[in-house]
Amino acid sequence: MTTTIELQAEELDYQLFKSLKAMFKGRKIRVVVDTPMDETDYLLASEANRRHLERSLAQLKNGEIIEVVLEELK
Repeated sequence: MTTTIELQAEELDYQLFKSLKAMFKGRKIRVVVDTPMDETDYLLASEANRRHLERSLAQLKNGEIIEVVLEELK
């Protein structure tokens, strides 16, 4: 059986653990803490992607941009 409880760390309290004990009395349970990766962490996780993003930011700062008008692409 799998039960997933998703909450903010601030919501952890004694009552939650007390409820879990009552719900799964006499059974072995596993508590897994999983912190989802936000978009920035995900994009910077790969070294190649990090270098590409850093290069793109440097180009933007140096004014090396290409402007595209969508209507002109049709």
